Amino acid sequence: MSADCTTSIPVVLVVEDGGLVRMMAVDMLEDAGFEVVEAATADAALTILETDPAIAVLFTDIDMPGSMSGLDLADRVAERWPHIRLVVTSGRFRLTNQEVPDSGWFVPKRYHADQVLHAVEKAGRA
Repeated sequence: MSADCTTSIPVVLVVEDGGLVRMMAVDMLEDAGFEVVEAATADAALTILETDPAIAVLFTDIDMPGSMSGLDLADRVAERWPHIRLVVTSGRFRLTNQEVPDSGWFVPKRYHADQVLHAVEKAGRA
C-alpha cells in the first residue's frame, strides 16, 4: 500500500489554550481514530492551517488569548477553507448550532467524548 492511504483518517485541529483540557480532547479524538494536531491559540492554528492541507475539522474553544477568539477563527476558516468542518466549544458562552459559522456545531464544556465525536461527525453536513 502507498503511504497516502492514511489520508482517509480525518485530521482534527484542536485549538484550546488550557493545556489539560487540550490534552483530554486530543486523547478522546485519538482514541476514536482521528489524527489530531494541536494549537494553544487561534494565531497558532492559522499558521498550522496555512501549512497543513490535511486538516478536515476544526475543534476550537471560543475564549482564547491572543488577537482573535475561537469564534473569529471559525469565521476565518469558514471563509478561507470552506471544506473544513467546524466544532466550537465554551464553558463561558452558550451558542446554538445556527450561531456557529458554516453549519458547524456547538458543544458546551464540560463535554463528554460522545458529544464531541457526534459534533465532529455531524458538523458541516447540515
